Amino acid sequence: MNKFRNLLKDVKAATAIEYGLIAALIAVAAIGALGGIGEQLNSTFGNVESELKGE
Repeated sequence: MNKFRNLLKDVKAATAIEYGLIAALIAVAAIGALGGIGEQLNSTFGNVESELKGE
C-alpha cells in the first residue's frame, strides 16, 4: 500500500501518465484523419483507373 501512495505522490509518474494520454489522443486523431484520407485516395485512384481504361 505504501508503494501505491508513493506512486501517487511521485511527480514523474504523473507526468509519464499525462504524456501517455497525450500520445494516445494523438494516435486516435491520426487514425481518424488517415481513414478519411484513405477513402479520398481510393476514390482518386479509382477515377484514374477508369480514365486509363477509357470508361
